[in-house]
Amino acid sequence: MKTTLIICFALCSSICFGQYDYDVSKAHPFGQPNPKAPEQIRDYEPMIGLCNCKSTTRKQDGTWNASENITWEWKYIMNGTAIQDQTLKPDGSHSGSIRQFINDSSKWYVHWFSAKTPSTKFPVWEGNKKDKKIILYKEQKASNGTDGYYRLTFYDMSKSGYKWIGEWVDSTEKIVFPTWKIDCVR
Repeated sequence: MKTTLIICFALCSSICFGQYDYDVSKAHPFGQPNPKAPEQIRDYEPMIGLCNCKSTTRKQDGTWNASENITWEWKYIMNGTAIQDQTLKPDGSHSGSIRQFINDSSKWYVHWFSAKTPSTKFPVWEGNKKDKKIILYKEQKASNGTDGYYRLTFYDMSKSGYKWIGEWVDSTEKIVFPTWKIDCVR
C-alpha cells in the first residue's frame, strides 16, 4: 500500500508539475523559453529580465515632455510559450502586455493593459521581427481622420538594453509621427 502511494505521488508530481518546467522559478526568475514553443519565442530574448528605462512622450503642442524613469520587466509565462512584460512607473500608472506568437498566421499578437486606463477589451497589436527589429501594428486613424496605424518598434536590442518607439504612420508608412519613445539599459 505504501509503495503504491509513493508511485502514485511520484507519477502525479511529474505529470502535474512537469507541465510548468519553464515557468518562473528560483533558478530562473524570468522563466525560460519552452523548446516546444515556436522558435519566435526567442525574438524577445534580449529584453527578458529587468531594465532601467527613460520614457518620453510627446505633448499636444508637438514638443516632448521631460523623460520619466521607469522599470520594464519581461518574463516567459504559460510554461515558456508566451511572454509578459510590465512597465513600473513612479506615478503608479503601470501597464503591460501578454505576447503570443501564433503559427497559423506567423505573427505576434500583443494584448496591452493598463492600471491607469482599465478596459473590458484589450487593444491588440500584431506583427513580426524583421531586419533585427520587432514591428507591431494596430489600426488607428489620425486626429484628422486619416487612415493609418499606431506602429510600435523595438530596435537596437542587445544584452545591454534596447530601444522602443511608438509612432502614428499613414497606410503607406510615408507619414511618420513619433509620439512616445523609451530607451532601456541594464
